[in-house]
Amino acid sequence: MKKLINQILKFGVVGGIAFVIDYGILFLLAKVIGLNELISAAISFIISLTFNYFLSTKWVFEAKKQTPKEVIIFVLLSVVGLGINEVLIYLGTKKLGIDVMIVKLFATAIVMVYNFITRKLILEKHN
Repeated sequence: MKKLINQILKFGVVGGIAFVIDYGILFLLAKVIGLNELISAAISFIISLTFNYFLSTKWVFEAKKQTPKEVIIFVLLSVVGLGINEVLIYLGTKKLGIDVMIVKLFATAIVMVYNFITRKLILEKHN
């Protein structure tokens, strides 16, 4: 149980940093540059996901070298996470008229739970 709590705390730290990266890039692209919200969200998500992947595998889950199969599974799971993110941003901004920066907070919370569960199941090596 202590190991799980420690992982959740580490995941929170990594996720917090990844969120700042994601949210900052989204703001820059969508609000400052004026790029489409869905394109901006996809770009920011992919950049923060890359950061999150490397820290998650090395520090949170202490995964050993990933096999090609594990990397492919991670990429596929990440595509699902991106899909969840994009659908929520689309629905929030286009259907409900909510600002993308507010919708992103909600989308991040949902994708964060999804990411923790899938990464724990896929990335963590069981002894």
